[in-house]
Amino acid sequence: MTSLPRLMVAPNGARLGKADHPAIPITLDEVLATASECHAAGADGLHLHLRDKHGRHILDAGLYREALAELSSVVPNMDVQITTEAVGLYSSEHQRKVALNSGARLVSTSIRELMADSDAQTTSCFFNDCKEAGRQLQVILYDVADLMLLKKTIPEASFNSTCLQILFVLGRYSANRDSHPDDMQPFLDWMKQADWRPDWAICAFGRGETACLEKAHSEGGKLRVGFENSLWASDGTQARDNAQRVSEIVKVMQEAAIN
Repeated sequence: MTSLPRLMVAPNGARLGKADHPAIPITLDEVLATASECHAAGADGLHLHLRDKHGRHILDAGLYREALAELSSVVPNMDVQITTEAVGLYSSEHQRKVALNSGARLVSTSIRELMADSDAQTTSCFFNDCKEAGRQLQVILYDVADLMLLKKTIPEASFNSTCLQILFVLGRYSANRDSHPDDMQPFLDWMKQADWRPDWAICAFGRGETACLEKAHSEGGKLRVGFENSLWASDGTQARDNAQRVSEIVKVMQEAAIN
């Protein structure tokens, strides 16, 4: 199993563009440059979204293979995780095919999206297929209801295994709601009550990103930072670029280690 990176950068996501911030990487060349800058700033992982020639979100196994080859040359020591996010454009069948055929070792997927048009048995088989193919899935959970969906698809032994990788999502763009550290508490409570010890990380939307990541780090979680979720620096101003955000969170982690 490949463990989650301690600090992963998510530099663009599926929705935002240059009109939202000029430093959001859209083309592959921009993604490569951003990956290099963020790795130098301290990120050990990249959450990869690709765009088509019109700047729109795209899930394509062939394009992923090309991008992964380029990234392995530019940032050979940086773990790269692809997304299977549907954004209302792709079926769960398409998501599963991309996850299995892209060549990526690390894959991020939403249990909510996987189950939107598929049953528990199909999703369970997909989890098994990924394991056999050497694909490490990080499952996105937006709330405790998603935990219940996950429990329907994997064996109890897997659910309680540290091999299970989870991303807890705090806040939402769609609801225009910034994240807050208290949003983490239901997940922390669940893990404590169920004696559940996955390899877990969080991402957090909006101006509360830094405070949420700081709390997650103090609780033993791993971190995902970047313009996919927040454009805001720790002082409340708009961040210059993704590398600045990585540097700020590295400083948070270093200060926590000292204290």
